[in-house]
Amino acid sequence: MDERRVALVTARVAAATDADLPPLMQALADVGLAPEAACWDDAAVDWSRYRLAVLRSPWDYVPRYEEFLEWLTRVEQMTTVLNRPEVVRWSTDKRYLRDLAADGVPVVPTTFFEPSDPRPQVHQLPAGLEGGSDLVVKPVVSAGSKDTMRHSSPSAALDHVHALLAAGRAVMVQPYQDAVDGYGETGLVYFDGIFSHAFRKGPILGRDAAPTDEFFAPEEIAARDPSAAERAAADVAIAASPPDLLYARVDLVPSADGAPVVLELELAEPSYFVSVAPESAGRFAECVAARLT
Repeated sequence: MDERRVALVTARVAAATDADLPPLMQALADVGLAPEAACWDDAAVDWSRYRLAVLRSPWDYVPRYEEFLEWLTRVEQMTTVLNRPEVVRWSTDKRYLRDLAADGVPVVPTTFFEPSDPRPQVHQLPAGLEGGSDLVVKPVVSAGSKDTMRHSSPSAALDHVHALLAAGRAVMVQPYQDAVDGYGETGLVYFDGIFSHAFRKGPILGRDAAPTDEFFAPEEIAARDPSAAERAAADVAIAASPPDLLYARVDLVPSADGAPVVLELELAEPSYFVSVAPESAGRFAECVAARLT
């Protein structure tokens, strides 16, 4: 085995669209490693050849979730996978928001429905519509805003919930945070638990717009200096996360009173958007190299 060989795990449908992949590959080479992009479902890949397999963009895992989890189980017997497979299993199911809330992390209020539950009724939806806020409905295992909608009608939101449950998918419903329309989301990226950089993501969900039929919904990304409140909220989320994370991304949105709350905690395959902070690719590479010493 070449002790310098590192796999950045991607997917066939993502390899050409993952903008982070080329600069991260170059940064790894610059610190003396031998990076290779490898597709998670490529049967020809011998994962035992790699010292590390870093999940980068295996973005087609959602409709193949059980297959992906089985792949993780196999590959962790052959090499070190980062983030750790137990972290990936936890963070790819958004019911982790319950755990964060229980630990005192400020999160967007979320109501969950399971396929085994009695058929939900409109009164079980979270508060928000009466106050002018829409409702966001999405599966608990999802990525790229697929199968996600922002509803202005409670009956339409409930129909969406029922459709996902009928397909055997657990569902989450959140009041839409109206300030996102102007302020956007703030994503904060951490490497080895240390803050690296932040970015602004523009609003994605149009009111009553159909879910995207693309691989990912288009994203408007720009650099952003996070506020002190955003740094504090993200630091709290990182502290409540599993330990020993190579990478993490905390996505925050402003609540009705302006305080930042966690929308998502990305610990499996987040984009880092290194283009807004080019030096961050080097920080990532140094953290990877440190894992090999």
